[in-house]
Amino acid sequence: MNLYKNHTLKIYNSLSSEKETFQPLHEGTIGMYVCGPTVYSNVHLGNVRTFMSFDVIYRYLLHLEYKVRYVRNITDAGHLTDDGDVDNDRFVKQSRLEKLEPMEVVQKYTVDFHKVLDLFNFLPPSIEPTATGHILEQIELTEKLIQDGFAYESQGSVYFDVLEYNKRGLNYGELNNRNVEELMSNTRDLDGQNEKKNPQDFALWKNASPAHIMRWNSPWGEGFPGWHLECTAMSTKYLGEKFDIHGGGMDLKFPHHECEIAQGKACNGTTPVNYWMHTNMLTMNGLRMSKSTGNYILPLELITGNNTFFEKPFNSNIVRFCFLQAHYRSVLDISNEAMVASEKGYNRLMEGLALIDQLETGSTSTLNIEEWKQNCYEAMDDDFNTPILIAHLFEGIRFVNLLNDKREQITASDLEVLKTTLETFIFDVLGIKNEKASDNSTEKLEGVIEMLIEMRNEARANKNWGLSDEIRDRLLALGIQLKDGKEGTSFII
Repeated sequence: MNLYKNHTLKIYNSLSSEKETFQPLHEGTIGMYVCGPTVYSNVHLGNVRTFMSFDVIYRYLLHLEYKVRYVRNITDAGHLTDDGDVDNDRFVKQSRLEKLEPMEVVQKYTVDFHKVLDLFNFLPPSIEPTATGHILEQIELTEKLIQDGFAYESQGSVYFDVLEYNKRGLNYGELNNRNVEELMSNTRDLDGQNEKKNPQDFALWKNASPAHIMRWNSPWGEGFPGWHLECTAMSTKYLGEKFDIHGGGMDLKFPHHECEIAQGKACNGTTPVNYWMHTNMLTMNGLRMSKSTGNYILPLELITGNNTFFEKPFNSNIVRFCFLQAHYRSVLDISNEAMVASEKGYNRLMEGLALIDQLETGSTSTLNIEEWKQNCYEAMDDDFNTPILIAHLFEGIRFVNLLNDKREQITASDLEVLKTTLETFIFDVLGIKNEKASDNSTEKLEGVIEMLIEMRNEARANKNWGLSDEIRDRLLALGIQLKDGKEGTSFII
């Protein structure tokens, strides 16, 4: 029997503002779409927090033995800061700033994104589509919206008609509990609004000015897609007109996700998503992270210690452990104190795990391991409550210490349940690695490299250049670069 059949999973649905019992559209299978990064700059910690939340959700759904198709897109075109000024396209601005082709910018920061997520031990999504790889689908959706009267062409651009959408009994603003009148009163006066019928209409396709670098042919002339359309095109292609879960940061609720709902309903006549999930923001030292105020740090700066906010470097597993101590819908604040406390907590978990195999077993158990295990599952079944789960995991480590001190007793079968449950939730569900074990492996690797450097130095002293070059080249092929300097030879892994 599949594990999910024994669990009642509750998910907080942003659309209803309530926790709902999760019922997939098709038993045993889940379609999940998460809005991915806009790759015009280095991925920031707030992004990492959002994607980490959905990584844990993905991991838990897989653990429950659901078959999950997880789609997380890459936005590599069409991200306007507003619909009025095409010069606000972030890729165009960054390519001019760095004097690179737009797709060089895309490649540079896509590679950065993947490297950072690998550091934090993310599982890759099932599919990672790009906006530029789905221009045709976006054009087809735009043509359908025009044909059905939900969109109109104006001066080479195409806009979604919000008032027409509402006239047909649909409800633009339902995700954010806003009405059209409120949206109209809050709409800013932007350049280019004269192209629109209504100020709150949003771009499906934008006409490219002569200076605009990223452009594609379309029935309306050369241009590029609006930001909101790509997710509708890609989620529909890979998950169908209606799917189970759509996630992203709370900053995407309006207008991005609101527009997705409208596009999905207008195109397909159905609500596109059953459960909308949104992560809350990340702050540092009690303040919003912002480049303009200087209260800002990149993931690698936190890990390497190359910053002025934290007293030392913190391993990526400690950062991950810190992040998961807050529920995904709560504001997470990081500080030096929080990271130091997380390091202590992480070490306590790993030290407890190391003791398990040394514990003695007996004929009876004085601990209720099954009840404790059930509590762990109930935490995750309750809207993926990682902080409550972590509290239960520490309770499990307390059991380990009591057993080690011979203040409690446990049977061999219960000890196996305790060990398996701890390892499953720490490693498989939370995605935390045992860095203490890997540190030992790293020390061994470094020892082998130092030995090879000594052999290479001896070969060079004997003018055996062939062996010297072979050692250098074979290490380089393994991703280990040797650097010769005045103080000797060092290496970079």
